[in-house]
Amino acid sequence: MAGKAFFCGGNPMHEMAIAEGVLDIALDYAKKNDATCIREIGLLIGEMSGVVVDSLTFSFDMIAKGTIAEGAKIKVKHVPLVGRCTKCGKEFHIEHYDFWCPECKDGVLKTISGREMQVEYLEVD
Repeated sequence: MAGKAFFCGGNPMHEMAIAEGVLDIALDYAKKNDATCIREIGLLIGEMSGVVVDSLTFSFDMIAKGTIAEGAKIKVKHVPLVGRCTKCGKEFHIEHYDFWCPECKDGVLKTISGREMQVEYLEVD
């Protein structure tokens, strides 16, 4: 199971909504594969996603109680915010939301990474 994206839908309880999406994806995958236990969930979380990982983990632990995902470990891989200048082609890490190209000083770029909120993998039995 790789690359399944999830969406929070603008809920004021951002991390709880994300945790619900992650749990839905994990339970759906487990059901389709006759799994009886979800051991680990790997997430890709972009630097610009605004996700507070501790809150997400806490929320997930709460809503997973009584399911086959109870006790599952959440492993987060942080994805840096990277852009590519559309004028000169330079790729660079965007720091402090400074979207100006350090090479040519142009302000038009394409975001390459950093907005991810994605289930990267699941470990199930």
